[in-house]
Amino acid sequence: MKILALDSSGLTASVAIVEDEILTAEYTINYKKTHSQTLLPMLDEVAKQIDLELETIDYIAVAAGPGSFTGLRIGSATAKGLGLALKKPLVHIPTVDALAYNCYGTEKIICPLMDARRNQVYTGLYEFEGQEFKVVKEQCAVAIEEILAKVNSLGKEVIFLGDGVPVYEEIVKENTEVNYIFAPAHMNRQRAGAVAVLAQSYVKEGKIETAAEHMPDYLRLSQAERERLEKEKEA
Repeated sequence: MKILALDSSGLTASVAIVEDEILTAEYTINYKKTHSQTLLPMLDEVAKQIDLELETIDYIAVAAGPGSFTGLRIGSATAKGLGLALKKPLVHIPTVDALAYNCYGTEKIICPLMDARRNQVYTGLYEFEGQEFKVVKEQCAVAIEEILAKVNSLGKEVIFLGDGVPVYEEIVKENTEVNYIFAPAHMNRQRAGAVAVLAQSYVKEGKIETAAEHMPDYLRLSQAERERLEKEKEA
């Protein structure tokens, strides 16, 4: 099984190829360029470096949201375009799940925090029981205090990761009542390698879709849509 994975859901852009349990290539950038400038050139570079013929890919996995609205549109459009051109199925991976999967094997509760602005985060709660990845709380968009209250109620040690950590670090420190740590740099951002490996289990469970069926999961309205609704209420 050969899976191409894409993740442009946050500040990080990432492309990976996993084939038969082997991470053949991964290209990740967390810098100032927009994903529209980076994602396809990154894929092209990966293909050149490992002599990849895109026609040999079996599945295209994409971090499908939540996250940056622009980033999600770029990732989904890229995955859909490749899927249609190559006639390959897509694997729709929840962004927060894939971020949590970076912490494979930990005995702690995993709490990804993606900055959703307005004092909100895209988050969820996860844990591993042996090798089994379990969703304790499905990904959602909530106030940072709300997810911390849920963390405290579980009474277990937790590991925080994601681009929301530096934004809400002081709030986390002030409001977390259980033991906690912050994930180190090589684990604390989106990685397409995690998307690809998680996609393997999805494929085995038959959780695939066509390129035409694929739609990103925004979880909430965009800023432009919120502002439009507010103006309509005032009118």
